[in-house]
Amino acid sequence: MKFDPASKIQDLQQFGEYGDVNPSITDSATYTFMQANTMLETFEGEAEGCFLYSRHWNPSNKYLADAMSAMEGTEAAWVTSSGMGAISNAIMQLCNAGDHIVSSMTTYGGTYALLANYLPKFNIQTSFVDITNLESVKNAIQPNTKIIYTESMTNPMLAISDIPELAKIAHEHNVKLMVDNTFTPMIITPSALGADVTVYSLTKFVNGKNDLVAGAICGSTDYISSLIDVNKGTSMLLGPVLDPLRSTQILKNMHTLHIRMKQHSYNAQYLAENLQEMGVPVSYPGLAEHKGHELMKTMMNPKFGFGGMLAIDMKTSERANALMEKMETEGVGYLAVSLGYFKTLFSCSGKSTSSEVPEEIQKEMGMSDGLVRFSVGLDNDIERTFEKIKACLTELDLLS
Repeated sequence: MKFDPASKIQDLQQFGEYGDVNPSITDSATYTFMQANTMLETFEGEAEGCFLYSRHWNPSNKYLADAMSAMEGTEAAWVTSSGMGAISNAIMQLCNAGDHIVSSMTTYGGTYALLANYLPKFNIQTSFVDITNLESVKNAIQPNTKIIYTESMTNPMLAISDIPELAKIAHEHNVKLMVDNTFTPMIITPSALGADVTVYSLTKFVNGKNDLVAGAICGSTDYISSLIDVNKGTSMLLGPVLDPLRSTQILKNMHTLHIRMKQHSYNAQYLAENLQEMGVPVSYPGLAEHKGHELMKTMMNPKFGFGGMLAIDMKTSERANALMEKMETEGVGYLAVSLGYFKTLFSCSGKSTSSEVPEEIQKEMGMSDGLVRFSVGLDNDIERTFEKIKACLTELDLLS
């Protein structure tokens, strides 16, 4: 039986200070102690249920972190002020100068830039591989490798990572497997498949409103505790604290995530099937022809579908731009970066969210100049949306 993340969220009982059905928002940076010794114990991480300073913990962020760990089936979690805050903190807590990382070549542009351009100044090197080629992953591991890093569904190529096999490879070499699950909350549960650490941009599907920026790190109690150690914890010392008001917003939105993911998936599946029928080159894991289709079926939790992300290939950036501008004019959605919104968002990945990836690497991973990534929205009438897209393609003569 697959993990049931929706039930884990439904079973949460988080009451406010006065019995509020929504937990109270913590509007405080610091917290009082009745005994000085309790403050000392809190500093040393020995006092249960006590709060010291909001950069360390506050009740609002703890509620959200507990909800994320429940959804992901991990012992603990920590929330950050951005997805990149989560990714960078999670990696830097595990790596020291002289260490090595094996990463999927196809990954979010910001992550690629962190690994390829930023971490080398701390003498942390990364080997980028085709994450779907398990032999290349094995061959890239070095004696100083500390992390295998991937995304459940890669951005923007939508390749599917074989998390159980990657976990097996990682653990055979005493390496941690870290998985970014931003594209597939509820759908895939990396920890249930062997991942050691799961990271998120909560900005996207989990929150779903594009009205804030946030991230999360989910893992073992020991690992999360190490992140917030007052003497050497990366998150404690770099301080990417999430505002409590934003925590509260995300926590509320998590209770509709299962409904939203089902609708995102339904709509994306409909568009993918109908675009494919028209002869448009389309990538979507829900299509039987997708390379990762059968693999994803073995890993996914039931009922949530294959996700809200799809990509089409318009061959050139000029054709892609013409289509996106037309679709925005016709009310299909917005030409914008990001994803997981209730409106459909589309962008030309090579010129936007993957622009940090050098062109030669884009070509190596198979990214076309005309790749248009769609984050399919929550449209009630997806058939109507498809007819608009079809009209745009036809009017611009982009079907040839």
